[in-house]
Amino acid sequence: MSTDFQQARETLGARLRELRLSCPRGRLTGTQLAERLGWPHSKIYKLENGRQTASAEDLRAWAEATDQPAATEELHSRLNGLESHTRSWRRQLAAGHRPVQDAITAEHDRTTTLRTWENCLVVGMLQTADYARAVFTRNAEFQRSPRDTEAAVRARVQRQEALYDSGKRYRFLMWEGVLRALVCPPSVLAAQLDRLMSVIGLDTVEFGIVPFNAPLKIQPANGFWIYDERLVMAEEWHAELWINDAPSIATYLRAWNTLRESAVFGADAQRVISQARRALDLP
Repeated sequence: MSTDFQQARETLGARLRELRLSCPRGRLTGTQLAERLGWPHSKIYKLENGRQTASAEDLRAWAEATDQPAATEELHSRLNGLESHTRSWRRQLAAGHRPVQDAITAEHDRTTTLRTWENCLVVGMLQTADYARAVFTRNAEFQRSPRDTEAAVRARVQRQEALYDSGKRYRFLMWEGVLRALVCPPSVLAAQLDRLMSVIGLDTVEFGIVPFNAPLKIQPANGFWIYDERLVMAEEWHAELWINDAPSIATYLRAWNTLRESAVFGADAQRVISQARRALDLP
């Protein structure tokens, strides 16, 4: 969890404590407020001390229980600011994967140049339907989220139409391990590798692979996506980070450019893909 995120959560908690202590009918103890809300006392403690992230409903209930319902809008604004940087998978996937895909598509539509780095999965813009289906199914199992796999697959595949938009540029970098990770059946991975071969040479696409034997200046860490130079998305196990401050974006651009120095392109990239395809030992 980022330091900025934790500080913002602690600031929100301090505001909640202030509302409890300034209740118009007299300050409330944590126990009294918990009783009004029907919550365990530990939840009051965790929210006020930045140990737990409140939901929008938690904030509305808190404002009403402290007789200050007008504070709801302010609290929601604070929560939105906090979540603009760290969006937990638990919240994002509450209604399944399709809404998340729709949010990503909106960012793609606004973007002229997309740079990506992937170290474990084929980038979504290049996934076949079967590969995407395997990824969404396993993620839903892991995150214990609703399964709307087919809707999510359709949204992801539809987004790929933009690969043929002459006004856009896609600069994809991937670690060789992506080509070999069996996150799907071998036959599905084989078809996915064939798909990657077919995009090399598209006018809108620069496609590079960092081979296992390439000298590295930095470690091939977690995947991230740079939307023009205004937004970075990066994934962690618990959340997706949306980063829009200039110094952090500059760091990710520097990381992407450094990784690119170790990549191969064109015919050399095709050879790496072909080697991975042959290793599957399929017809």
